[in-house]
Amino acid sequence: MNPLRQALLDGDAKAACAVWRDLAPHLPQPPSDEAATATMHLARTQMQTIPPRLRFYSHRWLTDHGYPSRLPDRLRAPAERMYPRKVDVVGISTTTKIPVVRAALIGAMSDAVEDCYANGDRDPLIVKPQMMAARARERRGLMLPKEAA
Repeated sequence: MNPLRQALLDGDAKAACAVWRDLAPHLPQPPSDEAATATMHLARTQMQTIPPRLRFYSHRWLTDHGYPSRLPDRLRAPAERMYPRKVDVVGISTTTKIPVVRAALIGAMSDAVEDCYANGDRDPLIVKPQMMAARARERRGLMLPKEAA
């Protein structure tokens, strides 16, 4: 079997780069391991001789890491079913009936969640206390009475 194809089937970016250096030393080489891995996954999505399961995995890897995928449109729906995207969800609610207060509290809690996510903190044990602290600060700022604990 072709060593480059075998490296792509195995998902071995280092081996694929080594084969590429031997086959085409005059052509550009990936500048980093991340670029080599992305290039390998991009090649796997385009190759019709690669099994669909591997092509679908490479499609998910590329989209999860912010790279474009070259998987044909007709294969994208099956790929999404085989490797679904994980989505984080945060629920924010308040029981106040006053629209201005509701908007202020929800806005403060939303900002706190977005700050956590921007810092890479997605753990509920980190996000929820930050969200509730922002809610308490906003309540103090609006001069609302303390909540019963």
